[in-house]
Amino acid sequence: MDNSSDGTSTAKHKFMLFVSGMSVKSGHAIENLRRICDKYLANNYELEIIDISRDTEQAVIHQIVAIPTLIKTNPDPRRIILGDLSDKEKVLRILNIRE
Repeated sequence: MDNSSDGTSTAKHKFMLFVSGMSVKSGHAIENLRRICDKYLANNYELEIIDISRDTEQAVIHQIVAIPTLIKTNPDPRRIILGDLSDKEKVLRILNIRE
């Protein structure tokens, strides 16, 4: 059984980050998430960045009401975080990633 929080998981972490254009908050969310993933999930994650100003259909499908929004789709359980992801400890806790 995979334990995704111990850093040895073979299950790839998958994230969808919804942003709107290149607003300041969207840019910070992208930078913060990449920094966290590169440090704690090196080579074991996929990040899809969706700009809802260009792809409104995805915003409707995923019921996005605030930007930026991060959705962790794999491994289970699915998690959603709103905001620029600047509180690293909170992000790690919600995503079940150990330092």
